[in-house]
Amino acid sequence: MTPLQEQLDEITANTRRLVQPERMAIGERAVAELLSSGIEDRILPVGAAAPEFMLNDASGRAIRSADLLALGPLVVKFFRGRWCPYCVTELEAWRELYPKLREAGVLLAAVSPQTSRQSDFMVGQHGMPFPVLSDPGCAVAEQFGLAYTIPEYLREYYRSILVNIPFVNGDESWRMILPATYVVSQSGRVTHAEAYADYRVRPEPEEILAAALATVRR
Repeated sequence: MTPLQEQLDEITANTRRLVQPERMAIGERAVAELLSSGIEDRILPVGAAAPEFMLNDASGRAIRSADLLALGPLVVKFFRGRWCPYCVTELEAWRELYPKLREAGVLLAAVSPQTSRQSDFMVGQHGMPFPVLSDPGCAVAEQFGLAYTIPEYLREYYRSILVNIPFVNGDESWRMILPATYVVSQSGRVTHAEAYADYRVRPEPEEILAAALATVRR
């Protein structure tokens, strides 16, 4: 299977071929500003107690993190939404790896600000076998240190390309999250934490699985 980052780099290369440089520059500015804000350094770190949460899945059913952790270590995959091709590609990579994850006794939950209805579309279209949870207003992501507000110039850009964040997320806050990957042990401690201000960079699922397996063995 092609490494995830290679797949994401191909999306970036294709985008650069299709989109005018001055429009690409808007996204580059947003990434640079987010990076310089220091948000990466403020995410919930390894060793911290992971916040407990209860969020609705794609069918509207409430899912508790405590119930998942009762069954095994948990990978919590925060993603921006079904409108983001990088997020979809990443979750499809996790879909392919999911049988190995479950065989090892590890669970996975994907969390985004999008509504349960949007998650339902995503699960149906991409065949996601794991819970896809809705985090209204980025409340849980905030506890993990991942939430921020999209600046006005980027809102205008999203509108121009018909990415309707308020509609997708079900509110007018324009709150968004860093894509992030956490591994939480059954004791509720964070054993792996990874998030990037540059949404085009994601960890390899196989590496996260190895970190989760190390948690199982401890």
